[in-house]
Amino acid sequence: MTKRRIKKPVMYAIYMGMFVFMIGAIYLLESRFNTASFDKEKDYDYVSDTIIEDEVPVVNTKTIMIRPYTDSSLNIVKSYYDYKAEAEAQEKSIIYYENTYIQNSGVSYGGKDNFDVVSVLDGTVTDVKEDEHLGKIIEIKHENNVISVYQSLSEIAVKKDDIVTQGQVIGKSGTSNISKDLGSHLHFELIVKGITVNPEEYYDKNISEL
Repeated sequence: MTKRRIKKPVMYAIYMGMFVFMIGAIYLLESRFNTASFDKEKDYDYVSDTIIEDEVPVVNTKTIMIRPYTDSSLNIVKSYYDYKAEAEAQEKSIIYYENTYIQNSGVSYGGKDNFDVVSVLDGTVTDVKEDEHLGKIIEIKHENNVISVYQSLSEIAVKKDDIVTQGQVIGKSGTSNISKDLGSHLHFELIVKGITVNPEEYYDKNISEL
């Protein structure tokens, strides 16, 4: 068998062709890769810009105290006793029970039978009980040393140590022996840093500001 040798010019041509082919292949792959990267980068910039432009500051509305009911037709049937108020206003906030005059330490809301009573803020139920004079009672502790008290209830939907959320129905309005003349109502008290205050002055306020 006769061995044939490839002439050097032919080999050089083959090597050159292979080299050109490899360069072309690398160039083609690099071109496609750069195009894909550019498109991805463009999409990323588009999404990023949209998010930044539409960004809205998040406000935790659950720190804003709401009223202990949701029915807008309800009204105040016995107001909070304010020692700074006029004599006429103070007279309307006095409770007469068993031949005794008592200063109202909260606000009583009524106008409808058995309306839903809700928690004014997120919190933990610290006490659930029934009192001979005040009726069924729920006490809830909130952040920033705030305590809300719900009295004169006919029904209770929570128990001690329950975690409740703002607006959650915790019971229904009812009656109490101390305020029979008010009919079905909610007696609501608010205690801020150990002091009983007028709830009407605290609705729609941020708890961090109390």
